[in-house]
Amino acid sequence: MALPFPADEPFLRGYYAPLHMECDAPNLPITGELPKALNGWLYRNGPNPQFAPRGPYHWFSGDGMLHAFHLSNGRVAYRNRWVQTPKWALEHAEGEGLSGTFGNPRYSDPRIVKLNSTLANTNVVWHAGRLLALEEAHLPFEVDPVTLAPRGYCDFAGKLAGPMTAHPKRDAVSGEMVFFGYAAKGRFTPDVALHVVDADGALVRSESLVAPYPSMVHDFVVSKHWIVLPIFPLTGSMERAMKGAPPFAWEPDKGTHIALIPRVGSVADARWFRGDPCYVFHPMNAFDTADGKVVCDMMKYPVAPLFPAFDGSRVTAEPPVAKLVRWTFDPAGNTDSFTEQPLDDHPGEFPRLDERFTGLPYRHGWFQAGAVTDASQGREARNGLAHIDHQSGAVSVWRPGAADHCGEPVFVPRSADAAEGDGFVLSVIFRGETNCSDLAVFDAMNLASGPLALAHLSHRVPAGFHGNWRDAAPG
Repeated sequence: MALPFPADEPFLRGYYAPLHMECDAPNLPITGELPKALNGWLYRNGPNPQFAPRGPYHWFSGDGMLHAFHLSNGRVAYRNRWVQTPKWALEHAEGEGLSGTFGNPRYSDPRIVKLNSTLANTNVVWHAGRLLALEEAHLPFEVDPVTLAPRGYCDFAGKLAGPMTAHPKRDAVSGEMVFFGYAAKGRFTPDVALHVVDADGALVRSESLVAPYPSMVHDFVVSKHWIVLPIFPLTGSMERAMKGAPPFAWEPDKGTHIALIPRVGSVADARWFRGDPCYVFHPMNAFDTADGKVVCDMMKYPVAPLFPAFDGSRVTAEPPVAKLVRWTFDPAGNTDSFTEQPLDDHPGEFPRLDERFTGLPYRHGWFQAGAVTDASQGREARNGLAHIDHQSGAVSVWRPGAADHCGEPVFVPRSADAAEGDGFVLSVIFRGETNCSDLAVFDAMNLASGPLALAHLSHRVPAGFHGNWRDAAPG
């Protein structure tokens, strides 16, 4: 029997509460004028638990739900579906939740443990004709790009056996997709696998290295010549999990370790750098300088949010916030340290760029301007979108109503050959007063003027994570 969701969990209430339905809306009402240049699909993913969990709940542990907006000829159609993973299918058949957070075997039904199923709840990417729903502990899960129906795990013709990050990077020049998987040799192991899939979808490179300790490695960056893999002291431990202690916990004494691995070469050629303890869920971009240095723009927290110390105690009295900083590494230097420069003082998360410039020198970036990881603050936790001009340093911000919350900004170029930043920013905005959501479309270079158009849903899209644009053109 399905149990009620816990009433005292902030990440299961209000904006974060699960949506218990799937639906289709072929013609959304629109305020303003939707740019005719937008012709394609915005896919968005996020945690949406089908049933109440067993044991403690964590925001990252809900089943994946995809929200697809099809924009064409000034019109918007919408469809949402749960990602029907093996876990989702078993629980759906049983009519109740069978799993603990992060698949913790202490709380999970043995059938769930045996399945070792993805949640597929973090990101959704389009590559080489496949739409892949991702989280970071399992294989990618393919879905139909129109119906969102399940197609099953994607193992790249049997060549990928381990997990895949939710944040692969697509090389803007070659079209290849670079990704990694942490805990590559089993849960909470220190091994990290690195992979490259070419533009046609074939896995062409796989290597592994051993990190200084088992860590939650959520995201990374690539430049033209380097893969930059950060190891932050948010550690994983099966021993803790089985004792009922936090599976992932903040251990700052272990410090920050960052590997620079050559794009052409081997992990044996990696250069390791060390820094003070901190955490980065999401970088904005990285690029190489003319004198051989590597620049990485990171949305940095002083401590890892959403996770406790190893004994379960709170790390800080108030939830930490992230701010945008620039790290500079010298792979040819004789030191293992790197420099840090603040870029902006707004609390922020979900940084994005014009992804035609991924791994290359770039000028423009966008981010959600708020404390994303703080559910207790309610109306002020996630509101606002920001644009940063890295050339001038100027930052412009647009904020919705006080009860509203902005999702991740996704950039779409006006055309394939448009200048950097010439295009649109799309964001799903929750309206607190109506408990509904809008798809908002902005002029990317004039964000502060507000949306050009709003497509209105008659229900709420729960707080989610990441999405991407798929152009209607082939590929």
